[in-house]
Amino acid sequence: MAFLQIDNVRIAGFAAGVPATIVRNDGSMVYSADYDTAAFVEMTGVRERRVDNTSCTSDLCYAASEKLLADLNWDKKEVGAIIFVSQTADYRFPATSCILQDRLGLSKECYAADVNLGCSGWVYGLSIAASLMQTGNITKALLMAGDAKRLMPEDDPLFGFAGTVTALEYSSDAQPFNFHFGTDGSGYDAIIMPDGGVRNGLSINSFKKEIVDGKEYTRLQCRMKGMDVFSFGISTAPKSIKKLAERFEFDYQAYDYFVFHQANLKMNAMIQKKLKLNPEKVPISMPTFGNTSSASIPLTIVTQLKNKIENQPAKLLCCGFGVGLSWATVAFETDNIVISDLVEI
Repeated sequence: MAFLQIDNVRIAGFAAGVPATIVRNDGSMVYSADYDTAAFVEMTGVRERRVDNTSCTSDLCYAASEKLLADLNWDKKEVGAIIFVSQTADYRFPATSCILQDRLGLSKECYAADVNLGCSGWVYGLSIAASLMQTGNITKALLMAGDAKRLMPEDDPLFGFAGTVTALEYSSDAQPFNFHFGTDGSGYDAIIMPDGGVRNGLSINSFKKEIVDGKEYTRLQCRMKGMDVFSFGISTAPKSIKKLAERFEFDYQAYDYFVFHQANLKMNAMIQKKLKLNPEKVPISMPTFGNTSSASIPLTIVTQLKNKIENQPAKLLCCGFGVGLSWATVAFETDNIVISDLVEI
């Protein structure tokens, strides 16, 4: 069973960067003649998103990192690791984390690695960074997560762009991180970009339009089997949280906040109902940022919980689920953390 407990590491801070450009899903934005905007907003909860054609994921993560490092007053040369979690890297290679090491002016003796995961990626990245740090050889690390310039159809109103950074530091008296992970690769094609990789390279057919789930896509655009993903999310997330609580013998109802991947308003409402959670404990950022993939959990913390947890201890339970199919849940405590103001670029 994929459970982990990691000691001696604490979260020191969070930051997030988004494009300044706001795209609204209202009557002024017509996606197609038969598109029901009101029904879409009711189903997904996404009223507006941050989208532009200029900022890469690394640009958003870089801006957020500069802000958080300054707010923490950290010496950049003490940062010993960067984990960059994204499905929209700058290049096929080299790794974007290597570029960010130089761009941020970090030490050349810095562990740098990219992780190609989506909706569950922040929790996976947190486990990787914390695992590297628990012996104390690396005392400070940056976990960056997000997606931008996503290859979606131009008329897809669900996804927004964001880049986030989570600062971690070694602390021998930190409360443990408790994790649960899961993978069902049989559903790999539920969310997929079919062409552009090694399996299916670029060809003239990559640019031809196909109808998938009622929408037109090229084979270089991400497509999703909506009902399959919906069913997966509402069943997997509650089970993962309950398994984590049972394994580590805690009452999940005693936690202060539950931060879920911001996939779909109705999906998350059903997860909340299954777990019998107080809605006041379940912050959402979908209405103003849309689905931001691996950025959605830390972005929600930055934009919805800053004034609630920054200056007092809090117990958080976070769960990401989606592309892969992959899911991951983490329970942890924060104390005296820094949450930077949202960065807009």
